Amino acid sequence: MALIVNGESIDDEIIEGEFRTIKGHFERTLQVACCERDPEFRAMAKDNIASRILLQQEAVKRVPEVTDDAVGSRLTKLIEQAGGEEQFYMQIGMPGGDASMVREQVSNGVRMDQMMQAIYAPEPEPSESEMRAHYEGNIKLYLTEEEIRVSHISLNLSGAKSRIEVYNLMRELRQKALAGADFDAIGAEHNSNKDTPPDLGWFKRGEFMEEFEAIAFSMSKDEISPVFVTQLGFHIAKLTDRKPAVPKPFDEVKDTVRLRMIEQHKDEKFNAFVDGLKKAAKIEDTDPDEGCGCGASH
Repeated sequence: MALIVNGESIDDEIIEGEFRTIKGHFERTLQVACCERDPEFRAMAKDNIASRILLQQEAVKRVPEVTDDAVGSRLTKLIEQAGGEEQFYMQIGMPGGDASMVREQVSNGVRMDQMMQAIYAPEPEPSESEMRAHYEGNIKLYLTEEEIRVSHISLNLSGAKSRIEVYNLMRELRQKALAGADFDAIGAEHNSNKDTPPDLGWFKRGEFMEEFEAIAFSMSKDEISPVFVTQLGFHIAKLTDRKPAVPKPFDEVKDTVRLRMIEQHKDEKFNAFVDGLKKAAKIEDTDPDEGCGCGASH
């Protein structure tokens, strides 16, 4: 076993699963290639697991007994949230429904909640002036969403002899637009989908395909894009207007500010609590310098 926390040995498969989860996240966000950061991710995995084990151990010390009523109430709520007993057991990966194991897991959750409620207490009640100070000091958290208005010309490959034929036509249409021809009129005449007007109206991020938005939101007002491709075909976009993100009025976000300040309080309490558990714990890492194991030289 590579990790022992206060005498409790952690199965290597648990570490490997946590490692794969962390690495997968960074791969999906394009922050890692191959195995260049594997030692870092493995260290993160061990730290995450050690923190969870320490919390579980401390919860058992502080809340040794959990009532059947508390477990039953929690289980009933979880089943309702899942949409029924069958869906609940499917979600937790136990389609057969091992009732004793499930109740044990739920009991651990209740125990953890009761311990953390005591750690977080007393919950702060920020004053008006404190909330305003937080709002003004973190104004980027309370902005409206940027909106843009875009017109587009779009051609798919339906009826075309080749991709290059469509591409060359799009280049010609773009040159006409750059020379001053009415962009929407070109789109109305040539767009493959006649049901969608050239003017797409106002929209925020997340309403269109990422490839399209990456171009559209990077443009300046009245700019005409190069020809670009998505899974729907070839496109040219023109940014016709923009509403920049601006601060929302304090009174509009006051409740959000209060909740964010309370969550910040909980985060600080939680981090300090876990740090204290780590300092007092005996954590043995018998294999701290594991490489990536891919055979590549780094």
